[in-house]
Amino acid sequence: MPPRRFHFSLNPLWPHYLSWACIGIAFWFGLVRYGVLDRPDPMHCNALLTEGRWLDAQFRNWQPDGCMMHQYKPVDAATCMASKRVVFVGDSVTRQLFFQFAHVIDQSLPTYPPEDEQKHADHTYTSASNIQLQFFWDPYLNSTHTHTLLHPASRRPSSDTPALLVLGSGLWYLRYADSGGLSAWEAKMEATLGAISQVPSPLADVVVVLPVEDVVPSKLSAERAASMHASDIDAMNSDLLHRIRPPALRDPFAFLPGPSRRPVGLPIALPLVFNQMLHPSQTEDGLHFSDLVISTQAQILLNLRCNDILPKTFPLAKTCCNRYPWPSVLHLLVLAGAFLWAPVNWLLARRFSPRSSGMPLLREDEVPGLALSFAAAVIYLADRTGFWLKEQKQFDPWTFGFLSLLSLALGLVTVKRADNDLGFLNREQTDEWKGWMQIAILIYHYTGASKISGIYNPIRVLVAAYLFMTGYGHTTFYVKKADFGLLRVAQVLVRLNLLTLLLAYTMNTDYISYYFAPLVSQWYLIIYATMALGSQYNDRLAFLVGKVILSMGVVTWFMNQPWLLESIFQLLERFCNIHWSAKEWAFRVNLDLWIVYFGMFSALAVIKVREHRITDHPRWPLVVKVASAVSAVILLWFFAFELAQPDKFAYNLWHPYISFLPVGAFVVLRNANAILRSASSRVFAFIGTCSLETFIIQYHLWLAGDTKGILIVIPGRHSRPLNLLLTTIVFIYVSHLVAKATGEITNWICGSAKPPSLPTSQTSNATSSPRPPPPPPESEEGQEVIFMVPQEEDEESGKDREGNPLPREPDTPARPQRRWIDRLADGSSPQPTPGFRVWYGDSEWKPGLRSKLLIGLGIMWLVNIMWPKP
Repeated sequence: MPPRRFHFSLNPLWPHYLSWACIGIAFWFGLVRYGVLDRPDPMHCNALLTEGRWLDAQFRNWQPDGCMMHQYKPVDAATCMASKRVVFVGDSVTRQLFFQFAHVIDQSLPTYPPEDEQKHADHTYTSASNIQLQFFWDPYLNSTHTHTLLHPASRRPSSDTPALLVLGSGLWYLRYADSGGLSAWEAKMEATLGAISQVPSPLADVVVVLPVEDVVPSKLSAERAASMHASDIDAMNSDLLHRIRPPALRDPFAFLPGPSRRPVGLPIALPLVFNQMLHPSQTEDGLHFSDLVISTQAQILLNLRCNDILPKTFPLAKTCCNRYPWPSVLHLLVLAGAFLWAPVNWLLARRFSPRSSGMPLLREDEVPGLALSFAAAVIYLADRTGFWLKEQKQFDPWTFGFLSLLSLALGLVTVKRADNDLGFLNREQTDEWKGWMQIAILIYHYTGASKISGIYNPIRVLVAAYLFMTGYGHTTFYVKKADFGLLRVAQVLVRLNLLTLLLAYTMNTDYISYYFAPLVSQWYLIIYATMALGSQYNDRLAFLVGKVILSMGVVTWFMNQPWLLESIFQLLERFCNIHWSAKEWAFRVNLDLWIVYFGMFSALAVIKVREHRITDHPRWPLVVKVASAVSAVILLWFFAFELAQPDKFAYNLWHPYISFLPVGAFVVLRNANAILRSASSRVFAFIGTCSLETFIIQYHLWLAGDTKGILIVIPGRHSRPLNLLLTTIVFIYVSHLVAKATGEITNWICGSAKPPSLPTSQTSNATSSPRPPPPPPESEEGQEVIFMVPQEEDEESGKDREGNPLPREPDTPARPQRRWIDRLADGSSPQPTPGFRVWYGDSEWKPGLRSKLLIGLGIMWLVNIMWPKP
C-alpha cells in the first residue's frame, strides 16, 4: 500500500473568517480597554498629563497616550477664555512657560522678558482677545500676593475667577540652602495644596501645580550642579503625585468593592508629562529648555482647559480631555433608523415567518441591509465614541516607502494574464488602475504625507485620473448607447452618493467634506447635460466636439465667478439649512477643472479610431512606439517638474494645466501592447471594485478624528504596526461589504431586475477563449463600470443527451437548501426572491423610481430643515 501523501487545502472562505476574527479581536480590545482600563480616566485627561512621546525627531509633534491634541491658535483661545484671567506664579521655569503661553494666545506678545533687569519681576499683558495674562515672581510660593491668591477673603464672582491658575516651585529650594531645602519645600507644598482643597469656591476653573523640572546635570553650572540632584527632584515629584493623585485613583480595578474607602483626589492637575518632554539636546544651561518644547507644554495646558469647552462640531479631532457630544433627538432618530432598521427587519421576518428546516439564517434580500447597518454602527462607534483610541499622524519616509513597496509587491505577485487581448482601457485594467491609485491615496492619508510636496503633487494627479475615467467612461456610454433616461441618471447618482449621504447624517458631518463623491456627481451631471443637449446630432463629430468645447467654456466661466457659487450655496442655506463653504468647493473643482474634458475628448478619439479601423493601418505600430517614447519622456519630465516646485501651493497653480500630461502618458504606456492590456493585478482590481467605499469609509474607520488622526485598537507605545495590520483588514472588509450592499440597495431604488453596471471602464471586444467568463450585457459595452453587486461566473447547469437543461433536484433533508452565497454564485434559487426589500413583508404599494426619488429627497429636506444648527 503506497504511503499517504500529506495534502493541504485552504478553505476558499478564509478571507471572510480572517476578517471576522479581526473584527472580533478589535471589539475585544475595545471592551477591555474602554470598560476596564480606562475607567479611572474616561476623558483621557490623566493620559494628557502623565504619558506621551515625541513622534518626530524635531520635537514638534507630541503624542499623548491614546488621544489627539489640538494645536491652539489665538482664535481658539479667544473662544475658550475671552475676557478672563490667566495667572502664573513661580520661578524662572514657570516664567518661561508663561511667556510661551502668552505667545500662543497672541502672536504679538513677547516670548521672553523685555529686559534682563525684569527677569525677577511681575508681568501683565492683555491679549487682542481681551484675555488678561499675569505672572507673579515667587519662586518659594511664600509672598503676600500668593497668600492672598490662595486664601481669598470672600467668594469671587465667576467672572473674576481665573480661567487657569498655574503654580510652580521647587528648584530654588534645592539651589539655595538658606531656603530650608526639601523639608521647607514639603511644608510649603502641604500648606499650598491644603489651601487649594479647602477654599469654599474654586480658585480657578483649572488649577495646575507644575512638577519640579528635571535638569541635565552635565550642562548645569558648577554652582547649580552642586545642589540640584536628580534623586531629590524624583523624590519631590513622587511626593506631589501621591498627594494630588493617590495610587487608588489610578487603579483601573478600583471600581470593584473593597474593604477600604476610596480616597478622594485633589482638584489639581499635575502635568508630570512635562518632564518626559525634555531632551538634553533642547537645553543649553541644563535648566531652561527650547521654545519648541515649552510651547508644546503651553499647548497641553490649553488642551486641558479648553478642549471640552470649545464647540463640539465637525471635525471632532480633539480627543484629549474631551467628551464626545451627545446626539440631538433628531440625530438619535437618524442613528436608530440607520443602525436598527435592518436588524428589526430581520427579527420581524423571523418572528412572523419562522425559519423552516434547512433554510439559511440570512436570506439574500436581508444581507445588504444588515451589512449596511452593521457598517454604519461600527463607523459611528469608531469615530464618535471613545470605544477605540485615536492618535495623531506623523510622516516617516521609511514607513511611507515600506508600505508603498509592500503594496507594489502584493500587486505584482497577483498579476494574471488573460488568454486574449482585452482591449484598450478594459474593465479589468481600470479596476486595477482605481485599486492601486486608491492604495496610494490611503497610504498618503495614513502616514500624514500631505505636507510633503513631492508626494502631494503625484497624489493630486491620481485624483485627476479618477476624474479622467469619469469623463472617458460616461462619454463612451452616451455616444454609443444614447440612453438619456432617468434610470441611468438615478443609477449613477444613487450609487455614488448612498454611502456618502448615510455618513453625512449619522456622523453629523458635511456632505461635501467627503469631496470625491460630490465632485464626481457634479461632473457626471455636467457630462450628462453636455451629451444630452442636441443628442440627436451626436453622430456628427464636429457638433460633438463643438458642444464639449462650449461646455468647457461655460463651466470655466461659472467657476471664475465666485458670486454665482456663493449665491447657490446661500440659497441652499436659506431653504435647505445646508451650510457649505463655497470657497472650499471652488478650490476642489478648479483644481481639476479640465481633466474631465480631456477624458471626454479621449473617448471621442478612441471611438473614431475604432470606427475607421485606424489600428489596422501598417504604420500604426510605429505610431504606438513613438507615442510610448513620448509618454515616457513626459512622465520623467513631470516628476522632475513637480519635485522642483518649492511647495505644494506653487504646484497647485500649475496642476489644472498639466495634469492631463501624466494621465495621458500613463494610459498610453499601460495600453502599449497586447501583453500589457491583457494583464492585471487581482489585489489591485479587488480594491478597485470597492474604491469608492474605501475612499469614504477611511475618514472614520481606518483614519480617525474625521481624517485628522489614525484609529488605535491595540493600546501601547509600540503597537502601531499591529494596529495598522488589524485595522486595515477590518477596514477593507467593511468597505467590501458596503460596496456589495449599496449596489443591491441601488438596484432596489432604481428597480433594476439585473445588477446593472454604471459608467467607469470600458469592456473589451476580445475574442472568446476556451472557457470565457459570461460576456457583459449589451448595455455595458463601452461604459465605465462602478461596482454594484458581485457578478460571479455561472455554473453550467445539467443537461440531457440532447442538450436540454434538466430540472434541479428538489431540496430535501438529505440535500438541504444551499447557502445564500452558493445560490448567488450560480444565479439560481428554489423560490425567486424579490431582491433587496426595504421591509420584511410584501407591500401592496410599490412606488416607481420617480416616487422613490421624490420621497428620498423630501425626507432629506425635512431632516435638514429640522436639524439643529451647530
